[in-house]
Amino acid sequence: MSVVGFDVGNDTLVAAAARQRGIDVLLNAESKRESPAAVAFSHNARLIGSHAASASASHAPFSSIKRLLLGATGRDPASSVLRDLPRFPFPVSAAADGGAVVHADHIGRRIAFSPTHLLSMLLAYLKQLAEEDLGGAPVADCVISVPCYFTQAQRRAYLDAAAVAGLRPLRLMHDLTATALGYGLYRSDLGGAGGPTFVAFVDVGQCDTQVAVVVFDAPGMKVLSHGFDADLGGRDFDEVLFEHFAEEFRDRYKIDVVGNVKASMRLRAACEKAKKVLSANAEAVVNIECLMEEKDVRGVIRRDEFEKLCAGLLERVVEPCKRALADSGIGLERLHSVELVGSGSRVPSIAKCAMLSPTFRVREYEVQDTIPASIGFCTSEGPVSTLSSNALFRRGQPLPSVKIINLQKKSSFNLDAYYLDENELPPGTSANIGRFQIGPFQAHTEASKVKVKIRLNLHGLLSVESAALIDDYQRNANSADHMEVDSSGDDMGDKPRSERSIQRQDVPIIEYIYGAMSKQELLEAQEQEQQLAYQDKLMERTKDSKNALESYVYDTQREEISVNLQQIEEWLYEEGDDETEAVYCNKLQELKKSFVVFSVTYCFDCPISCTSLYSVCCSVTCHDPIENRCKDDEVRAEATRELLKCIVDHRMAAKSLSTSERDAVDNECNKAEQWLREGLQLQESLPKNVDPVIWSSQIKRREEELDMFCRNIARHKGSPARTDGSRGSDHMPTPDRD
Repeated sequence: MSVVGFDVGNDTLVAAAARQRGIDVLLNAESKRESPAAVAFSHNARLIGSHAASASASHAPFSSIKRLLLGATGRDPASSVLRDLPRFPFPVSAAADGGAVVHADHIGRRIAFSPTHLLSMLLAYLKQLAEEDLGGAPVADCVISVPCYFTQAQRRAYLDAAAVAGLRPLRLMHDLTATALGYGLYRSDLGGAGGPTFVAFVDVGQCDTQVAVVVFDAPGMKVLSHGFDADLGGRDFDEVLFEHFAEEFRDRYKIDVVGNVKASMRLRAACEKAKKVLSANAEAVVNIECLMEEKDVRGVIRRDEFEKLCAGLLERVVEPCKRALADSGIGLERLHSVELVGSGSRVPSIAKCAMLSPTFRVREYEVQDTIPASIGFCTSEGPVSTLSSNALFRRGQPLPSVKIINLQKKSSFNLDAYYLDENELPPGTSANIGRFQIGPFQAHTEASKVKVKIRLNLHGLLSVESAALIDDYQRNANSADHMEVDSSGDDMGDKPRSERSIQRQDVPIIEYIYGAMSKQELLEAQEQEQQLAYQDKLMERTKDSKNALESYVYDTQREEISVNLQQIEEWLYEEGDDETEAVYCNKLQELKKSFVVFSVTYCFDCPISCTSLYSVCCSVTCHDPIENRCKDDEVRAEATRELLKCIVDHRMAAKSLSTSERDAVDNECNKAEQWLREGLQLQESLPKNVDPVIWSSQIKRREEELDMFCRNIARHKGSPARTDGSRGSDHMPTPDRD
């Protein structure tokens, strides 16, 4: 079973899987490598990806879900989401915990969705895409890329969303760590005899800019530093063009595009195309028909004019680069190269999925990431500090990391985790991470201490892994709190000595992470997602039932029942346009029954043998016409071979007859052969969705008529009968056949 990689960007989604020939980016239903990161709801359907992006203005899709995870919509004026609100084509409300929440009308209810639940829908979409591409094999293990500036709450939101979608992430990987891995994994010229190679990666995405300085050597790679601007991306350059043309159109055409949601969406899409044109051309044209108020608009912008409008944004791109280079501790002259990636070419977390896949053997390549922001802890008595600073996990240290602290406590206490420097976080982000309640317990001596093991794992998530009460009866009671650092997590300092009496007791831990989903909320989200998934499948079956009914109406063309067909067709496009699966199935069954009644009635009016035609008509029409045509196409070939074989046998047997009798047999065989040839030629010229001009039953009947004619001649001559399992025992004698 392959491990897959998922990149959920602010604008697009990408999935990839490890195969025998390497890493393949998976194609969606439209044969594209990227899908829009959007979710839309109608009154009875949920749309994701391309279908959501093309939804009508009445069902504006929820997009920029990655930005919604930043939360803090109503508490901090500096919040990124608060500044984004005018750009969203849908209303966003503030949740009780300060996060964002959106509402949608679906299946007769007003439903509230958190960004975590919307994210789970995108991950479930990628999961389904991967399973379909992998031949139906279940997909659970995955690697998901995240920005380096994501906080603990946002990383946990990704894991919660993955759990709701039925995924099991093996690692949350920083975007540029994944990019650097893909860069170094297939290159042999990095970190050779000349020493380590230093490379800076700059990623200008759709909504953010990230920078990483990475060192490559023979065993692998190590991220030295991260830099970012969480509010600077390609969309900001689009916004510059949007504001420019909105003002121009207001002056020239007297229309207010900003106040019209649909017009704003169309203009932003046109500005994004114009930006791409300017990357390779000196001039770009924005031309939109009926933008609003039935007015066609047209605007032109030159590249030098665009660069002047974006001068402030271009200066901001340099800042995270300077910070990342300064934190890396190397000079600019030591950089081997600077690699620029962006939303058009970035595919994070792709190479890592192959390394974690048990199906393939790949090159061993060490990947070491760094802590993006310093984290500290404190109790009610003050911060838990090291000799150098209050940071327990310092920015730039290797990830993952384990710390062990020893605290002299007599009873239960709280351990609060927080980010030390708010400048290392996106603007408006809360510095509080969570609270860990250690206890209850009761110390037995004045020398008792609590040993707490804290881990920052591969996902970048913080957890208090264990806590133990240590009673050391010979320990100096005046010793102060201290901290030990143990990268392996082994308790090397607690080995008992013969002259000391040490007792160890595990202490319970209660964890509360700010902004994370509780277990009950996670269960409710999973249940809601199951209900929505069931509704999706129901709507898919309903659509298939409607299409089956529509196809039956078009394929079953008979003048005698055309009135009924016409009524059904009109019903399909009027009051029957939005019905349930059961209604469509019942209509189809009623139509089939009426068609069978017509066929049976028609056969009794036929001028030829009523009994034989009745059997022919019933064998053809008592089932679905499409199914009949398909089955008869298979049987017709066998019936054709049998008739031709019969013709050859009778011609061979006629050689023993008199001249007049032989001529009569040859003449009848020629007639049957000509009838078959003309019928098959006409049949080949017809499309597959039209009833055959020559049914297999007609060919078999023609064979029986030829047999009867030749049998009568054989009886008249008095010749012995032929034995053949497929015909009667009184046929003409024929030569032996293989």
